[in-house]
Amino acid sequence: MWMPGDRLPSRAQLAQECGVTDGVVRRAQEALIAQGVLEGRAGSGTYVAQRRERVRITRSPRRERADGSPFAADVAEAGMRGTWESRTDGMVPAPPGIAARLGIAEGDYCVRTTYEFLADDKPVQISTSWEPYDITAGSLVMLPEAGPLAGKGVVRRMADIGITVTRAVERPEPGHANAEEAHLLGIQRGSLVTRIQRTYYSDDGRPVETADIVVPAGLGEIVYEVPVSP
Repeated sequence: MWMPGDRLPSRAQLAQECGVTDGVVRRAQEALIAQGVLEGRAGSGTYVAQRRERVRITRSPRRERADGSPFAADVAEAGMRGTWESRTDGMVPAPPGIAARLGIAEGDYCVRTTYEFLADDKPVQISTSWEPYDITAGSLVMLPEAGPLAGKGVVRRMADIGITVTRAVERPEPGHANAEEAHLLGIQRGSLVTRIQRTYYSDDGRPVETADIVVPAGLGEIVYEVPVSP
């Protein structure tokens, strides 16, 4: 019996032992990888996956107002350590879809930041954030992950330059991981994911940031917390 972390025999060996074709073994392994039972490692083989807890990712106004990372708070509640890696590119021309969401002209400059969110050093969520360059240009908060408010989030950073963020609009929809997403998240290509389009708006109705968030169904449980007036 194989234990978590064990390396499986080659597909050819498994096919011979089970009396099936290599294609049958390949499809079975892909299905088990998608379910999180197995994990593939490039250049190394297929292994029995270590048990991973699903992280509850809470979407709520309360967490958005908090000083710090809502993701880190979610992961901490699951008894894990939340961290993230990021890369920011300044003055990136806005593609058509992003420009429409931000209410700017196609090709206008944006600050683009890509994130990989980790729970106990394992990826559970990725996102790409876009902010209009002219909003933060020249300020200390132009780079989301640098400066005095690094990692404090859009709401806190915008407040520092006199912009009050009053609402966020999110549009979740189911999908399947493409090759790049699967590679970053350590999942099988085609695995079920939830994609969230999120846009922050200031009190005068201007979009100040928009992001594409990807959460694998097997790694994250998305919960929406809706305030109710008494």
